[in-house]
Amino acid sequence: MTRGQAAERDPGLQPERTRLAWRRTTLTGAVIAVLAAKSALHGGPSAPGVVAAALCAGLWLGLLGLAHRRINALAVPRPTALAPHVAAAAVLCTVALAVCGAALVF
Repeated sequence: MTRGQAAERDPGLQPERTRLAWRRTTLTGAVIAVLAAKSALHGGPSAPGVVAAALCAGLWLGLLGLAHRRINALAVPRPTALAPHVAAAAVLCTVALAVCGAALVF
């Protein structure tokens, strides 16, 4: 194998698995946002419930934007590493979605 051949990377299915993981994460966030809206409107809308549901929807949109950006970045043969601030933002959105969803249940 020559040096030029070693520089080429065969990513295999790893980028596809990563794209699918991002899609599953955004789908889960969508389910949480929909359930939050349903919970907020069950028995009549209340101000805290509507605010929590709107916060869930906003967090989901933020997560969707981050995921879309990362999925597009994975389309190249040698994608760049996920920046720490993007990873932190994705984790923050996911945890905040879970907290808002839990707050609406209790």
